Amino acid sequence: MEQVIELRVSESGQRLDKYVAQMAPDLSRSRVQKLIEEGLITVNGGMAKPSYRVEVGDLVVTRIPPPESLEVRPEPIPLDIVYEDEDIIVVNKPAGMVVHPAYGHRTGTLVNAVLAHCPDLAGVGDDLRPGIVHRLDKDTSGLIIVAKNDSACRHLQRQFKRREVHKVYVALLEGCLEPVRGVIEAPIGRDKKRRKRMAVVEGGREARTEYTVVEYFGDKAGHQARPYTLVEAEPKTGRTHQVRVHFASIGHPLAGDPVYGFRKQRLSGLRRQFLHAQTLGFRLPGSDEYIELTAELPDDLRAVLEELRGHGGIT
Repeated sequence: MEQVIELRVSESGQRLDKYVAQMAPDLSRSRVQKLIEEGLITVNGGMAKPSYRVEVGDLVVTRIPPPESLEVRPEPIPLDIVYEDEDIIVVNKPAGMVVHPAYGHRTGTLVNAVLAHCPDLAGVGDDLRPGIVHRLDKDTSGLIIVAKNDSACRHLQRQFKRREVHKVYVALLEGCLEPVRGVIEAPIGRDKKRRKRMAVVEGGREARTEYTVVEYFGDKAGHQARPYTLVEAEPKTGRTHQVRVHFASIGHPLAGDPVYGFRKQRLSGLRRQFLHAQTLGFRLPGSDEYIELTAELPDDLRAVLEELRGHGGIT
């Protein structure tokens, strides 16, 4: 069924595409622009360009056609398998790979790849997200577990819900973070001004991240080079973008983060946020035995650290 959104503009000046994207957080700006091109977004009953500046009193009507059905098909995409048994598969996901199909990412996802490797996965837990019990952002690399059957799926979901899964991320932060060990406890929810982002907000969901500094780079006083801090972060809760939001909230966003970071600052050779899911510890669904798996930093992130070390580290 077609969805219709009617918006009455209360403040002038914004571009039409930006205005609709902000007011309808489920729509990306590129999706809004496509709807405008297709004549599905009108202003006061007439067509308008994405660059049109809305005015107070304008009636903006957006018609969203029903979604196309998504058929998740197996694709022979190579996988870096760290562990596998009859119940689960643990993959070292590369940066740039989306976990499951969604609008704008219908193919080339981790689910497409795992279905080719394990055809029986279809229908486990969710038709569009078969076997998925937790997620990583598209540009975050590292370990992710996929359940091969419903029993394993439930077993893993219980562990995540009870916070029994041990997770360690490696992150490179802007600035010199002190003290060398700490805890960030701050509730996370949808950003009230920018609805596509998460933020530390009053009334958000409880969130806790523990961290340990591994290495400092640059000059603390800022005389030689902008300082960076390499940390191991342990999220004790599983909120969306938790590690990224928590460090940004204390003034130390992840290097290369296009959403929560310092956009004017660029680190040579870094094309994404510096975040890698290094360690996963959990109980196996079949035997209830605890195992802990690790994945080394990928080449792109390792090269960034080598470049920073070449400019001299600090302690």
